[in-house]
Amino acid sequence: MQAHRTDLLEAPKQDFKQDIRAYFDHIAPELDHWSRRNRYYYRDLARLHQFIIPAGSRVLEVGCGVGDLLHATAPAVGVGIDFAPAVAAIARQKYPHLCIYALDAETLDPAQLASEHRQFDYIVLSGVLGYLGDIQAVLQRLQPFCQPHTRLILTFHNHLWEPLLGLAEAIGQRRPQPPQNWLGMDDVANLLTVTGYRPLKRGSRFLWPKYLPGIAGFVNRWLAPLPLVKHLCLTTFIVARPEPQALASPNAPTCSVIIPARNEAGNIAAAVDRLPPLGAHTEVIFVEGHSHDQTWETIQTLVQTYRGPFTLKAFQQTGRGKADAVRLGFDKASGDLLMILDADLTVPPEDLPHFVEVLASGRGEFANGSRLVYPRSKMAMPWLNTLANKTFALLFSFLLEQPLKDTLCGTKVLWRRDYDRLAAGRSYFGDFDPFGDFDLLFGAAKLHLHIVEVPIRYQPRTYGSSNIAHVREGLILLKMCLYASRKLKFW
Repeated sequence: MQAHRTDLLEAPKQDFKQDIRAYFDHIAPELDHWSRRNRYYYRDLARLHQFIIPAGSRVLEVGCGVGDLLHATAPAVGVGIDFAPAVAAIARQKYPHLCIYALDAETLDPAQLASEHRQFDYIVLSGVLGYLGDIQAVLQRLQPFCQPHTRLILTFHNHLWEPLLGLAEAIGQRRPQPPQNWLGMDDVANLLTVTGYRPLKRGSRFLWPKYLPGIAGFVNRWLAPLPLVKHLCLTTFIVARPEPQALASPNAPTCSVIIPARNEAGNIAAAVDRLPPLGAHTEVIFVEGHSHDQTWETIQTLVQTYRGPFTLKAFQQTGRGKADAVRLGFDKASGDLLMILDADLTVPPEDLPHFVEVLASGRGEFANGSRLVYPRSKMAMPWLNTLANKTFALLFSFLLEQPLKDTLCGTKVLWRRDYDRLAAGRSYFGDFDPFGDFDLLFGAAKLHLHIVEVPIRYQPRTYGSSNIAHVREGLILLKMCLYASRKLKFW
């Protein structure tokens, strides 16, 4: 009886799959024709994936079609899977440098692929969800191909466009379509969650699907990203990562704590005395920058006389600004985790174990301190500073499409491997951030790292005075936000 019920359940799914395969085998010779007819749409789809996927990555595309999108990502290793043999044959002919398999993603097994085609940086499912008989099975089958840093990119049409797309099909402006699934953003996010993935970013783009000089570009670049308007866009996408529980390393990471210090002589000893042991080993790196007090001499004395469990290092920057100091410290660091601790100690060193725990457990990949959760004294953060911090947090939340409460907290923690990738792509935003906060946050967003906020108890400084020129530097931060908006939203 149970076997009979299973057959009854499987039959509709198998019929659906056979119909879809027959449809694509039949229409395979026409796919390039329809791509050329809607080249404006497909070019934008390629731009989206090129923005997310760095050239030279290992990329797997499920439902690769004739291989155009996979080729556009410029992969070092490009593997495509399509269950229609006629379509896969065309892709092999067009792009012989790609590895194309005619396989069913719902029954995919790593053994079906060559040994060098079993681990990927990015897995793409673009416009394919509507044709799958069992989306959950496909997502589960992709787990063995993931590493902790792997990102899934799923693009699909906004279900609000179903009537318009049906009209376009009726008048010959869109490829004839078989019956298919229509999923909303929440549907896809839920399917990712129940199959062992964590959605990191949701987005929408492309409001004007046909090229019209002077109008299409303006609408799609400047209007489509706006709040409310973006919910009407044609293309919706989700970027996700594998859930960390099964992938996290059991070994405690080594930690490098970078302490930029300018005119902070009275805080140097306390920074080390109050710092708890972090991870498997703690390395403390002081970077001194053009102080007018005895900061450099104090650091040198401490490094020479220290007999504790930490490794202490000290460097002087030749450039200027906190960002320059942090980059020098990161370059000299040897730890798995890179951490920033401001020498004014307004972020208590005692709070740093919380950051290590979050990243070591896999519950985040980039930890940003938040000073706006716990109560704080007005001496630590006057009302004008609080207002500025909240304003920039709103701007960042809009730019990164992720709610952030405090973007300007100096304490940020990330994995060394991710910082190396971030630094390699720094030219995308330009090198003009004197503080380093935006550089790291924008870079983490560009890499689609899982950004989390860790609350800290913000304290008044006990030595010296702030090195920040609030008005001048606030204007610089605003300028950087406007620049980043072009790179992250209006591009």
